[in-house]
Amino acid sequence: MNCKYKRVLLKISGEALSGGAGHGVDEKTIMSIAKEIKTVNDLGVEVAIVVGGGNFWRGASAKDMDRTTSDYMGMLGTIINGLALQTHLEKLGVEAVVQTSIEMKQVAELYIRRKAVKHLESNKVVIFAGGTGNPYFSTDTTAALRAAEVNADIILLAKNGVDGVYSDDPKKNPESKKYTELSYIDVLNKGLKIMDSTATSLCMDNKIPILVFAIEDPKNIERIILGENIGTIIKEV
Repeated sequence: MNCKYKRVLLKISGEALSGGAGHGVDEKTIMSIAKEIKTVNDLGVEVAIVVGGGNFWRGASAKDMDRTTSDYMGMLGTIINGLALQTHLEKLGVEAVVQTSIEMKQVAELYIRRKAVKHLESNKVVIFAGGTGNPYFSTDTTAALRAAEVNADIILLAKNGVDGVYSDDPKKNPESKKYTELSYIDVLNKGLKIMDSTATSLCMDNKIPILVFAIEDPKNIERIILGENIGTIIKEV
């Protein structure tokens, strides 16, 4: 089977793992996502994953707390999600490694780029957790950074409740237009809330395309890999 991409970075939000509850992890949802990752992995595609932590804690939302502490709490949430995804992949017979940007050797490997690349080349799924390890940086920026570091062909940006990028919130404005293709500059100039501007700029500088799609149907991952036009592609024009 001809695959359009050889090495992908899949960005999954914490909310996507909560099964619609908005908090915690839903094992049925995680297993459905894990099955699709296995399908793609079995095709020989190298899969790296960055997980968010918004289903546990969103650092930027803290009001009466030190922002740095709040961000570290969010990073710990991403590690919980990474471990949950790892164990479900392993149940399916997929070798999966969690690498964290914060050292916790009893739980996961410390992120080392060369080791991550070796794992990918061995067809292991690598899950990057703990964000960048620095406060004030989102997991979107982590996705852009790790994609650049491991030379991913594309970032697959899995979204909850939306199947691409729109000119306005489609839930509030039925007249909003869905884009099939955008440039990085379009995203920045139009102020489209897809990734934060740091992440978008990093992708632009390193010419990493971003494909925004709906994760509600996990089979979309396989469809994208096989070249089907789904969602919205953001790339250099």
